[in-house]
Amino acid sequence: MSVTLVGFDTATPDVAVAIVRDDTTLDESQLGADDGPRHATALLGEIERMVSAAGGWSAVDRLVVGLGPGSFTGLRIGVATARALAQGLDKPVTGVGTLDALACGIAARPAAAGRPVLAVIDARRSQVFVALRGPGGARVWEPFVADPRELVRRLAELDDPPLAAGDGSLRFRGDLEQAGAEVLPDDDPGHRLAARQVCLLARSLPGSTPDRIRPIYLRRPDAQAWLERDRGPDGDRSQT
Repeated sequence: MSVTLVGFDTATPDVAVAIVRDDTTLDESQLGADDGPRHATALLGEIERMVSAAGGWSAVDRLVVGLGPGSFTGLRIGVATARALAQGLDKPVTGVGTLDALACGIAARPAAAGRPVLAVIDARRSQVFVALRGPGGARVWEPFVADPRELVRRLAELDDPPLAAGDGSLRFRGDLEQAGAEVLPDDDPGHRLAARQVCLLARSLPGSTPDRIRPIYLRRPDAQAWLERDRGPDGDRSQT
């Protein structure tokens, strides 16, 4: 029986959307943030455009959304959109890890044959979100957040240096290459998350109700950290 999935991810600067029927990608887009984030303005329109072209919502069996980690604001938009659509349309929804989807895309690059792959997303604050998968796709490192020095230390312990990609690998290319990792060329498409990978990962996962879809943050949002920083020891905002 044919299964049609609509998947999207807003954890990175891109708005990534795809519609996949079985093994065939019917449509896909990656809208960059040339003039600022477009998650709030472009996501729903892209979803509706693709669904209409594929036969309408009656032809869609399930929604899939990337759960992060990544941009706190982007994640909230993506997860809220998935929950609202699933609730309003009475469709099941599946969440997948953004780093997992990025790693699957890296593994599909020719240079990744027989090698572990390292997905690296820029987490700002001089940190990265990271996950490592083995040559066969098995998870080696659970997703974590670290500064480049911690990542380099962990890379140095590996017997087989990985192929790395993602905007975090571009930002810290020198550190990763010094530790033995190979980073894809700057213009390689493996650095950007493809929403078809979100859908393909979800094929073997069950659908669930909207309330069970929770984002993966790995750390507190910047706004909360800034608020706590500005508070004095008694809980009041510090005076300046």
